[in-house]
Amino acid sequence: MKISADLKVSNHHLFKLAYLCAMDLELENSFGEVTKRMSEQFGDDLDLQAILFLIGIQELGKGKVNLSKNEKVDVMHIAICTLLTPYGYYEYEGLDKDGWPHWKTNEKLPPLKPAQQQLVMKQAIVEYFKINELI
Repeated sequence: MKISADLKVSNHHLFKLAYLCAMDLELENSFGEVTKRMSEQFGDDLDLQAILFLIGIQELGKGKVNLSKNEKVDVMHIAICTLLTPYGYYEYEGLDKDGWPHWKTNEKLPPLKPAQQQLVMKQAIVEYFKINELI
């Protein structure tokens, strides 16, 4: 009897693992489509950080500008807030006097390992591109 119960747990775990792998494969395919499209447009192989930066620039809405190191960090923050707003983590508050967008934190992000953070950002980027009809 114990062997049968262990077998059921193992089958359940295999099913769950197969489901998660399929989701990861779908996400990687969709994110690959995003990176391909962005790389074609900008001429380089773009990684996650580069795509976040470009989303931040797009959302800033100032076009091509020279940015200080701190402003580049702020641009990345703009991207992250934009991407995580639909998930309820941030709420857009508006623009400051210099035209920079600001958000308030609604919910603290859960502690995630780097690989988990990367998956969350990839999923949010894919959703951003779908919502904006870019893929």
